[in-house]
Amino acid sequence: MTMVTLGKTGITVNKNGFGALPIQRVSKEEAAALLQRAYGGGITFFDTARAYTDSEEKLGYALSKERSRLYIATKTAAQTAGRFWKDLETSLALLKTDYVDIYQFHNPSFCPKPGDGSGLYEAMEQARAQGKIRFIGITNHRLAVAEEAVRSGLYDTLQFPFCYLASERDIRLAEACKEHNIGFIAMKSLSGGLITNAAAAYAYAAQYDNVLPIWGIQREAELEEFLSYGENPPVLTGPLQAMIERDREQLSGSFCRACGYCMPCPVGIEINTCARMSLLLRRSPSAAHLSEGGQAKMARVKECLHCGQCMSKCPYGLNTPKLLERNLKDYEEVLAGKEMTPTNF
Repeated sequence: MTMVTLGKTGITVNKNGFGALPIQRVSKEEAAALLQRAYGGGITFFDTARAYTDSEEKLGYALSKERSRLYIATKTAAQTAGRFWKDLETSLALLKTDYVDIYQFHNPSFCPKPGDGSGLYEAMEQARAQGKIRFIGITNHRLAVAEEAVRSGLYDTLQFPFCYLASERDIRLAEACKEHNIGFIAMKSLSGGLITNAAAAYAYAAQYDNVLPIWGIQREAELEEFLSYGENPPVLTGPLQAMIERDREQLSGSFCRACGYCMPCPVGIEINTCARMSLLLRRSPSAAHLSEGGQAKMARVKECLHCGQCMSKCPYGLNTPKLLERNLKDYEEVLAGKEMTPTNF
């Protein structure tokens, strides 16, 4: 079983982390069964967040009896010290624990530092001194903020999107974390569902001995596939590498990663689905996308106000209204019985 150590934290776990965002979409008992099976299958690193509705509660419900034998990372999106403490106390209560292994700033627009006036980093230090957290982490989708966090020397871990669609700059970031002994936690290892070959995703991440991928899991079949890689890890064979290259050609550039930071939309457009509908139809065909509900969801794109709110919040700098228009055009062509062409997206 391949193991990975998260930098200076010394936390050593197998190269399968459990991303607990998706369990907010299933029942409490279904989530508990998944989490307990994950733990029984050798997964000991679980990542959640205060913002993931009832994910923390489900994690506490399922695994509180195993607390001393696993590692929990959670997050706060607080922008003030007061909110920080409220989030932390809520997380501890829901997780049924008196400490968090890694407490992370959740995608802040800046890199919190001592003396910056926000009081956030000082709150982290105080929480660590009180024993309520063990290590200080930060998550981000903005390369500039992530790079600043690494240079600052203030963080024990960084969580950042990383998969086989990574740019050279993304790869340098992972390498910088290794050089600075900072744990690197890879989110979006399946690129929000657009990467459909889990073996290829796992084999790519396995090339980086300091990278811990966390897989967003909500179905038993998904979990069993990743657990099977513990004993039989996939390798980058010629066919897998060729498939990765094809995916890079199709997915490189301006595509929506479904991070959801553009939401909510003032007119109710589900941007993180609608802005990548072309790719969803190509890569994961589903009758649900073309159902009455799917059509109503896409029709709402026509109500876009072009207000710019989504663009201002997108960590990837995408022209979201333009993406929505292009995806709606492709969608309408599919409904009309036409075949999407590569030039449509």
